[in-house]
Amino acid sequence: MQTNNFEHPLNEKVRIYLRLEYLIRQMQSSCQKTDHWQHQIFFRALFDLLEILEQIQLKAELAKDLTHQASKLKRWLDVPGVDQQALLTLLDKLELMQRQLMTASRLGQELRNDRFLCGIKQRFSIPGGSCCFDLPALHHWLHLPLVHKQSDMTNWLEAISEISNALLLWLRLTREQGQFQPQVARGGFFQHDADDACLLRIQICPSYGVYPMISGHRNRFSIRFIPFEDGAPIADTIEFKLAIC
Repeated sequence: MQTNNFEHPLNEKVRIYLRLEYLIRQMQSSCQKTDHWQHQIFFRALFDLLEILEQIQLKAELAKDLTHQASKLKRWLDVPGVDQQALLTLLDKLELMQRQLMTASRLGQELRNDRFLCGIKQRFSIPGGSCCFDLPALHHWLHLPLVHKQSDMTNWLEAISEISNALLLWLRLTREQGQFQPQVARGGFFQHDADDACLLRIQICPSYGVYPMISGHRNRFSIRFIPFEDGAPIADTIEFKLAIC
């Protein structure tokens, strides 16, 4: 059955992590496209990501989170039924990423020093500022051979690989800690304890015609399902699945 999937952070740190993941996924996707309009999406996502990294120092915090994940996974060592080899491989990967993150230079610094990126970044903050008359250098780049552009974008992605690899792994492990359970919202409302959680994941059938508005923190949260169409009725009971991570 088709479902709409929603996620909601329960603290500010995970909120930032999800925003960074959203931008990294945009960059990875648009990098593979052949359409130059999609390549402009790459630059917008890249500059948004650099703006976040400029405002917030994430390196030490993310490294600490990787260490914490490793500590939780080590509890499964020697537990019967657990694939010990797969677990040890994952622990080695966490240790490597944590070490690479801590030894990396300032996150995004290589991109900040890139002459081409520096020359076009400011105009992207202006509505319509990436027009060819505003950014002739970008217009020239967009019409370079595709292999050249993809090589450039791959190199720019590689420049943030320490944070992107660590972040995506931490989010994957965090999501895997919560199992989807069936729940029912009565009159469009649901409330539950979070028990020191950091992320909520929701699956709901689109036929209900609603989307969730979530509020709360790591110990308690509430979900109110809102009709997408003005004046549309809310079902007496809305069945959905919820994972508390």
